[in-house]
Amino acid sequence: MRKISLIPKSFAIAYQPNLNRAIDEARKIVNFLHDQGVQHVNEASIHEEELSRKAQAGEFDLLIAVGGDGTMLRAGRFFGPAKLPILGINLGNFGFLIEVQIDEWQEAISKVLLGDFRIEERMMLKIEHLRNNEVLESWEALNEIVICRGQIVRPIRLKASVDGYTLASYVADGLIIATPTGSTAYSLAAGGPILPPELRNLLIIPVAPHLSVDRAVILSEGACVTVQSYTEHEAVLSVDGQPPVFLQDGDIVRASASQNLVSFVRMQDPGYFYRNLMAYMEQNPSTGGMK
Repeated sequence: MRKISLIPKSFAIAYQPNLNRAIDEARKIVNFLHDQGVQHVNEASIHEEELSRKAQAGEFDLLIAVGGDGTMLRAGRFFGPAKLPILGINLGNFGFLIEVQIDEWQEAISKVLLGDFRIEERMMLKIEHLRNNEVLESWEALNEIVICRGQIVRPIRLKASVDGYTLASYVADGLIIATPTGSTAYSLAAGGPILPPELRNLLIIPVAPHLSVDRAVILSEGACVTVQSYTEHEAVLSVDGQPPVFLQDGDIVRASASQNLVSFVRMQDPGYFYRNLMAYMEQNPSTGGMK
């Protein structure tokens, strides 16, 4: 976590195109920034490749992402490696990754224009899919990867190793490898521990294990995890909830801490993380307000 002395002069506004309200709010933010004398403002869908290209070229000082946690995950994956600070405006149900709500963005952006904010850095995962010792594809993730059964409702067999040493074998619906950021996502639903977001540990959490190790394991920052899948039916890999990649029998998935970090813009003190988390757990928004 670090303070930042830079006062942003150029902004990218990325919105979730499937949310009409996100598009409307993005346009309001653009107009607000222009009214404050900001000349360089680029507005586009979070899926727009040109926006990512410009960010990689260093054309922006700060990204404002308008949407929910899914929008923030995508922003982290695409703009984190460009070292572009990200301010999230929450239009979703949860907003675990976002501290600014929809009715608060004008005050928050005013603070940003004064340099009154700090940067919270979060780790990413580097993931590789291997077959016969050949890397087929690689990704980076902010939350987690999940190796799990596909459409056939039968468990799969997985062998997890850490730094080349066998950790455990699982017969389970799946296995989650998560960052501290991901500890409040699928990992939490599967009974995993909650980690402070600034840590750089890895989590391994089994999903519905059958006569297998049923405890989460917390690994050190430098650990490299390999998971080999054994199945006669279907196993898949999902990275941060993206469409699944099908795994063949014997395929390996390798995960470790990425050199890249995601930088989130924060105004509140570090305790905001626990306040938000406890508020959500006391009154889960996905239940419609039921306690």
